[in-house]
Amino acid sequence: DACEAVSGLKVTAKAVSPPGFLGQTNSDLTFLGNYAIQGNYAGPVIWDISNPASPQLVTAFPCPASQNDVSVYRNLMFVSSEANNGRNDCKLGSTTAADSVSPDRMRGVRVFDISDIRNPKLLKNVQTCRGSHTHTVLEHPSDRDNIYIYVSGSAGIRSPNELAGCTTQNPNNPDASLWRIEIIKVPLNNPAAAAVTNRANIFTGLTAPPTHGESQVDIENQRRAIAAARAANAFVVTLPSGQEIIPPPQFVRPLLDSAVRARGGSGAATAADSNAIRASVTETVTRLFTGGGGRGGAPLTPGVSPISANRQCHDITVYPALGLAGGACEGHGILLDISNPVAPVRLDAVADSNFAYWHSATFNNDGTKLLFSDEWGGGGAPKCREGDKKEWGSNAIFSIRNRKLVFESYYKLPAQQTALENCVAHNGSLVPIPGRDVMIQSWYQGGISLFDWTDAKNPKEIGFFDRGPVDGSRFTSGGSWSVYWYNGAIVSSEIARGLDIAELVPTEHISQNEIDAAKTVRWTYLNAQGQPKIDWPPSFPLAKSFVDQLERNKCLSAARISAVRQSIANAERASGQARREGLSQVASSLNADKGGSCDAPRINMLQKALTDLNNVVVP
Repeated sequence: DACEAVSGLKVTAKAVSPPGFLGQTNSDLTFLGNYAIQGNYAGPVIWDISNPASPQLVTAFPCPASQNDVSVYRNLMFVSSEANNGRNDCKLGSTTAADSVSPDRMRGVRVFDISDIRNPKLLKNVQTCRGSHTHTVLEHPSDRDNIYIYVSGSAGIRSPNELAGCTTQNPNNPDASLWRIEIIKVPLNNPAAAAVTNRANIFTGLTAPPTHGESQVDIENQRRAIAAARAANAFVVTLPSGQEIIPPPQFVRPLLDSAVRARGGSGAATAADSNAIRASVTETVTRLFTGGGGRGGAPLTPGVSPISANRQCHDITVYPALGLAGGACEGHGILLDISNPVAPVRLDAVADSNFAYWHSATFNNDGTKLLFSDEWGGGGAPKCREGDKKEWGSNAIFSIRNRKLVFESYYKLPAQQTALENCVAHNGSLVPIPGRDVMIQSWYQGGISLFDWTDAKNPKEIGFFDRGPVDGSRFTSGGSWSVYWYNGAIVSSEIARGLDIAELVPTEHISQNEIDAAKTVRWTYLNAQGQPKIDWPPSFPLAKSFVDQLERNKCLSAARISAVRQSIANAERASGQARREGLSQVASSLNADKGGSCDAPRINMLQKALTDLNNVVVP
């Protein structure tokens, strides 16, 4: 019953997950036309958001797997499957034993035909050696016949008896699976022929990154929690280093559910079910936290060799218009050249002792900056409490100079959260405010944060929405998994509850003109990890946005701001030749303002907006 907090946003809708999917984990989002497609561990859920104030359920397609992250391209939908419980036929079943080999198991990327959006049709299961934790669709400008999928798989490598060619051999071996990202080629004229076309090694030469220990508050809390867990006969795993950890609930829950199904049962797991998976939990968690990587976080102990123990990317964001990609690769942030889509080349890599697990990446629109998020603790723990460092579980902002990454600053959700709320940096996207770098980002139960990182050294929050804890009396997982701006709507995948939709409202930080200009940007689809270049069509709100920004930054005098606004308003009321003359006159008059302004480049943006608008004026 905790109160909500909101600023700079208006919440327009809260849609509840449908039966059979509510209570399962909602994961990532993608968008196609008027539809928001939401990943869910029980299967994709499709919403009609043509009216953002009243999202309507279109279909919920049963297909259990982890994480069921989703992407789209034209009439195709792609879905990630990583955990051992995924089946080729999308049905419930027992394929979960960690040491078993199953011909029914699906770990990789599924390809669906969604020409009939209400009835997705499975075309192909593309099996990969580490499964697909996440994936990235690359629409390459030089190849119109195919699309490519970069697979980020952070689980253990499959037995070659289950999938031929999978091997944990030395990374120098060209057939090794451990230090490779698998690349799927999807022929658009025959998507059912999708297949792995290459395994690219972008990790050669990386050394073990610097690490940090737990915060003092975590150490004290963990000691008490371990004692309580042992007293309750709950899961506790002792790592080779001697460190004891409690596996996150969202990690154990799918294994327990699978154990129940394996014995043909239903309902809650029993003590026998818990005992049946203890060995599997210990083995998998040990691998996860000592170098195997994965959603549970980076290794908690230093690398065991000079070679980085982090051998996979968690997420790769491609920016096809610039031929670049940002790889959030467990222990490193990596800048890639993707001019050859099947053979990405590492341009630079950075590591940071404040970062535990490089999770996701976002470019600014002109490609001069790259933001990485740190999912410290794997998203299953509170990291926004009083006493938690702002540098931990935050974002790191880098400038891109000569194709190298140069650190600028950190950004973390500024509002402290309780110890009952999992909170750490997660998925987000740019909001198309012209002339600025503005991002909306999820922070699990920390809510969503709207922040401006135009000044890379001084990012600041300018809006937020926090639903409060799922349960204010005990710790339970939930919150915003991902939040993206799409055609004027801000859509958040709420892990435990459903789908939240919000919109921008004018504040001292964002004007109505900036909001109206952002709404002129329209996409037919959006995969946030396939970052599109934002282009604003000519409009009066676009021009007036730059005037608002010059006023906000005090880069023109009040009198001059008033005069420019009046001239633009006069032109907007006019038509034909009178409008052309008015726009031309105000654009020319701005030349005299550049010398005395603190922001001549923004005056240039204003002039271009006026000139472009003039070129589309109907006589």
